[in-house]
Amino acid sequence: MLEDINPPSKRLKRTGSPGSSSSNTESGSDALSLEIRIPPSETEVGYNDDYGIDNNSSAEDYLPSTQTDLETALLPIKTDNEAIANYEISKAQEIKIEKGAKSLQRYEERHWVKGKSSIYVDAFNLALENVLEDEAHLFDETEMAVFNHWRGLPYESQYLYVRLFLRKTSAWHRVNRLGYYQDIADMPATVEDLRQSRKLPISFPPPQSSILTALKSPDEVVLGEMFQFAEGLEQINTLEEASSLLLLDELKSLSKEAKVQGKNKKELLKGLRESSTTQSGLGWPLRYKPDDGASSDIDPNQISNLLSRGNTRDLYFTKKILDHTGDCIRLSSAPLRLFERVHLLFYRSTEWTEKSLTTIILAKISRRNYPNYIVSRSNSIFPSRFALLEFEAALRVQFDIDSTLESPNMPIMEKLALIKSSAESVYERWKALVAEEQRKEERVYETGEGAYLRRFSPAWVYTRIIHKGLYALGRFKEYKREHELLTELLDQRLFHSSRRGAWYQRKALLEEHYMWSLTPSENRSEEMQRREWKRKALRTCEGGLEDPDCHLIYHYDLQKRITKLEKSLKVTKREQHDFGHVMLVKPEERIVEGIRIEKDIPIKPGSKNNISSISRRGRPTVWVDEREGGGECRVESMCLSWYRDNGWKGFHCESGIVRTLFGYLFYDVLFTYVPNVFQTPFQTCPLDLHTDSFYPTRASEINHRLAQIANGDAEKLIREVHDREAEKETCAIGIDWSFNLSDLVEIAQCFRGEALATVCKVMAQEYQQRGGGIPDLFLWSVERKEVMFVEVKSENDRLSDTQRLWIHVLTGAGVRVELCNAVAREVRVETPVI
Repeated sequence: MLEDINPPSKRLKRTGSPGSSSSNTESGSDALSLEIRIPPSETEVGYNDDYGIDNNSSAEDYLPSTQTDLETALLPIKTDNEAIANYEISKAQEIKIEKGAKSLQRYEERHWVKGKSSIYVDAFNLALENVLEDEAHLFDETEMAVFNHWRGLPYESQYLYVRLFLRKTSAWHRVNRLGYYQDIADMPATVEDLRQSRKLPISFPPPQSSILTALKSPDEVVLGEMFQFAEGLEQINTLEEASSLLLLDELKSLSKEAKVQGKNKKELLKGLRESSTTQSGLGWPLRYKPDDGASSDIDPNQISNLLSRGNTRDLYFTKKILDHTGDCIRLSSAPLRLFERVHLLFYRSTEWTEKSLTTIILAKISRRNYPNYIVSRSNSIFPSRFALLEFEAALRVQFDIDSTLESPNMPIMEKLALIKSSAESVYERWKALVAEEQRKEERVYETGEGAYLRRFSPAWVYTRIIHKGLYALGRFKEYKREHELLTELLDQRLFHSSRRGAWYQRKALLEEHYMWSLTPSENRSEEMQRREWKRKALRTCEGGLEDPDCHLIYHYDLQKRITKLEKSLKVTKREQHDFGHVMLVKPEERIVEGIRIEKDIPIKPGSKNNISSISRRGRPTVWVDEREGGGECRVESMCLSWYRDNGWKGFHCESGIVRTLFGYLFYDVLFTYVPNVFQTPFQTCPLDLHTDSFYPTRASEINHRLAQIANGDAEKLIREVHDREAEKETCAIGIDWSFNLSDLVEIAQCFRGEALATVCKVMAQEYQQRGGGIPDLFLWSVERKEVMFVEVKSENDRLSDTQRLWIHVLTGAGVRVELCNAVAREVRVETPVI
């Protein structure tokens, strides 16, 4: 059905300049907050992954928190108000030209009129109709009835629901502050329509599995015989809920009236609750004056329901707050979760935003050229309704664990005890599901089909929960149980393969330092017991290096541990591993002098003197580009000019050239047929590129391509893709068509094949997170037949851990890396005119 959307007659503008917009850099990468993940030091015994303690890299943790897999695979396009307005104009033009034309069954039945259709409602209904067309078997009779009621809603009711759905969906909203009056002619009537009670058919669902019962949240709301799309203020139960409707200034004003003091909302609320216990006999006004100045009646039934709850402690201030705010609305929990399930099925993700809804339509109408591939949207991601419900329940457990970790008030050991308990509660179910998935991998799935589908198995979530439990076990010094779980995690190869390197590292550390004292010695002396476990640690490290799913970034630390263990075990020289060919070379240091411009920010009267110096430390420095006309430039451009003067060609492009080379060299691999990863005809990459299933699913093709690159075929591969796709500027992820073919060919000729293959392997294993930290400058010299990466640092900068990791990768592959320190031989102070 996605192909049925009719493109508009007006073409949307592209964002960015021609040199940078080639559609081809992945969306949202600059907005990612990449966690610092460097393999742990010898003294570390904890799991940093997901806890801020261990820095082990894992692909699934780098998925954008506000982007779906589908969204990251689409063309990065403009999704602002202008683009949406263009969409609506184009829609109007189509309707005018082709009256009565239909595209999607439901929402195209009405003619488009300004204020009577919206890209948000269109996209919401697009998701719903596609899901019901392919996966209706995952919904029961009652849920289908909710969808029928949705289809019967007027446009304005659908519009308000969708806009609230995209906001903080569990929150209350003040009706008089919603701000959709241009789109909704009668807001009170629309609100009342959503709050209307609607009847559902009586159904008798099968008895719920004990598994779902155990995972079910105690406050979970289910659909009954009647339901509402939204709730009114009669459902506000606590002072905290009521106070969430107030702006901080309004809460301060109320607190001042009550003679309550506090520095923040929490303290103010505590003071109000204490003050409310002294209030009695206070009447509830039957009229309120909301903050927009208009008077309105409060439904007496709402007041009665509120009073009947009898919370005398908070009632006074709850009434006072609601008297100020006026009518309120919140989306009802049961239908809300139902529509969240629809979006989980459509986007194959639990994360979506306003941009997610609009991007898929705007990408379709942008009329760009996309790669040729076979579209394959599977309707069997969840084989049964039970599998879907268990996946949802597992996600809620995971969410509770994440919330526990983020809680600022709970003691750390109490957090860890809860995490440990949660991991133990899913352990047996996890083992059963792993065995079931292994059976399906061997007997059901075609080659590569299961890798992406497994991300939607409850076992995927359970594996992450158990992984988190490992850290708790380590903190409680339950090393033997931790070692047992690590062994089981490594024995399965289906879930979270990107974590295998971290598991090998931790398992070897436990074997080297702890396990000798926790297991039977079998009449061995303490020294012999230690040596036995060190030999096991050595075999664990060797297993990690031999494991094709152990990512390259972990190899260096495993090699270091092997060297250390062999020295400790006094392994003879001829039997020791020789890692001399991959040992890291310390990057060279270079100093480039220049003229720095100091932008002196005038200090406003009354401000502290140190504000200017504090803000200056985080700002990029400004320099004079003496070799390129004397204009102002950033430090990277100043250093690039120096290198050009010294015989190097190059760009300040950070990850741009690496991603472009990867896009060229792996173009055919990226768009080869793999089930389920191409769900629309306008993707720039497969859905699994940003996950740890990309590499193992195509291991044969990727390894063959790496061998070709290592053997010197890079230039040939680049020319083939350029000849075929450059004229169309095909929207393929990473490729920036503004790079000249001649430059790319020279780079391929100067980049040693084995080194280029190593860089590409890292990108193939962890494309998402390895886009950050690549050195600032990429240089090459035709005369020297050499490439070089340069990380530029001024006095305000220092290396991040992601930058250090890339320097390790590059130097380990034999690529020259320099640290260029920009030093000011002269400082010119400029004071801007205010």
